[in-house]
Amino acid sequence: MGSEETKKHPKTHLQLNPNWAQLQLKVKSNGLNKSSKHTKNPESETHNSILGKRKERLEAESDGSKPSPLTPINDDFSLTDVVAMDCEMVGISQGNKSALGRVSLVNKWGNLIYDEFVRPLERVVDFRTRISGIRPRDLRKAKDFPTVQKKVAELIEGRILVGHALHNDLKALLLTHSKKDLRDTSEYQPFLKNGRSKALRHLAAEILAVEIQNGEHCPIDDARAAMLLYMKNRKQWEKSVKDQTRLEQKQKNRKPKKKPKLKDAAIVKAAVTAS
Repeated sequence: MGSEETKKHPKTHLQLNPNWAQLQLKVKSNGLNKSSKHTKNPESETHNSILGKRKERLEAESDGSKPSPLTPINDDFSLTDVVAMDCEMVGISQGNKSALGRVSLVNKWGNLIYDEFVRPLERVVDFRTRISGIRPRDLRKAKDFPTVQKKVAELIEGRILVGHALHNDLKALLLTHSKKDLRDTSEYQPFLKNGRSKALRHLAAEILAVEIQNGEHCPIDDARAAMLLYMKNRKQWEKSVKDQTRLEQKQKNRKPKKKPKLKDAAIVKAAVTAS
């Protein structure tokens, strides 16, 4: 019976090997150390947190490894002294009249500070989705026009406003802005070709080496493109604005040539006649 029990329970001999228990402990210890190092590495935690905040940046990467030039370079979402704006329109009336459907604003770093779909005062008959990217579901819970108009007016007041063909956006918002504070990429002299404006997508491709407006337009990307065009040329652009302002002021202050008064002319005429 004893020999049979020994054959049935050979494990008693394996448990006597002291190296086996030590090896198991060593493997477990190494595994815990590796996981501990991985979770407690501050650089890793910081990197992961940045990646979380930078989800939009990663999605915007053009080729999977190199970020797009339009990607914001920091996390500063403050309202800066310069803001860029772009709007998308929908069709009302018979479809040939435009109304504001969405407005986006970014700060000078390209970070989004305002982005809202807008419910027009009149019924929308053409969402112009192919260009605007706006769909019926986007406007179902959209903010009303007066609310958006008021907020945009507050955001741009007293600030330099950058954009492309800004007169169209301001017209859709029923707002005005000081001419001296407008920086329109469709009107900046170095951006013109034979005195005519270039499309924003062409300026972005030629100067920024980035493609936009391929299909449905994104007002955020368009605002960022306009802002980057301005920031890359800001020093020269501001100089040209100052020179133009100085020239206009000089012309305004220039005294016109004096014309003879009517009374003096009559006296001279009478004296000539009398002689």
